[in-house]
Amino acid sequence: MTATTSAALGAPETMPQGKATYAAGGGVALITLTNPPANGYSHAMMRDLDEAVLRARFDDAVHVIVLAGAGEKFFCAGADIAMLDAVTPTFKYQFCLHANETLLRLEHTPKLVIAALGGHCVGGGLEIALACDLRVARRGSGKTGLPEVALGVLPGTGGTQRLARIVGKSRAIELMASGRLIAYEEALTLGLVDEVRDAADDATFLLGVIDYAKSFCAPGKAPLAVGLIKRAVQTGSEIPLEQGLALERELQARLFSSNDAKEGIQAFVQKRAAKFEGR
Repeated sequence: MTATTSAALGAPETMPQGKATYAAGGGVALITLTNPPANGYSHAMMRDLDEAVLRARFDDAVHVIVLAGAGEKFFCAGADIAMLDAVTPTFKYQFCLHANETLLRLEHTPKLVIAALGGHCVGGGLEIALACDLRVARRGSGKTGLPEVALGVLPGTGGTQRLARIVGKSRAIELMASGRLIAYEEALTLGLVDEVRDAADDATFLLGVIDYAKSFCAPGKAPLAVGLIKRAVQTGSEIPLEQGLALERELQARLFSSNDAKEGIQAFVQKRAAKFEGR
């Protein structure tokens, strides 16, 4: 993390396994995957990510989570292949299971999660990004894709499921079966990323994403509503419509009883800007 980013969020704290850092301020928590040179993820990194997600989830002052990779060249290059070569099949299974659980926890957290894709985002790195709600990439910084077929395996941390839900079945099969890597500009046309931004360097890019994240925070936005919109979509899109509507009603009832809903409705009636508090 740069000095400028530290000034915006506070000094980063190294997570217990030493494979991620955590910093928070201004309503935003920044989780940075840290494993030079390519931020390949290991069980230790996934444990750090898991712990950081829970920390942000329980912090009422955090409204939005930003997930980034350390350095200029990689968001994350996926699983540590040397580690996978050295461990038993049983360990590999438990490793994938815990990764699935961690990314589901990220997906189920009722706070918006934005992936800041500076550098290459491939294999398991893309699978992590796919579990985020929004993906913002730095133009020209790298490529993305799921090339696991070249290793004789499939994307095993949610890639086959989440990619198909985002870009459609046939496109997802083509991308994974070919294993080809694509520029972020092409990823944007496929809906794989939501925005591609110009930035002079990774530090400038990350600051821009943090500012974007703050646009979903109080007092300008009602973060409880933003978080429950996420929950309604993430869960509701996977269940029958009637059950999804029931979920929507329950989440709406929770919001109607919040201070933010009272403030938003009163501000509209009084023709003034609302000042939300996130409660």
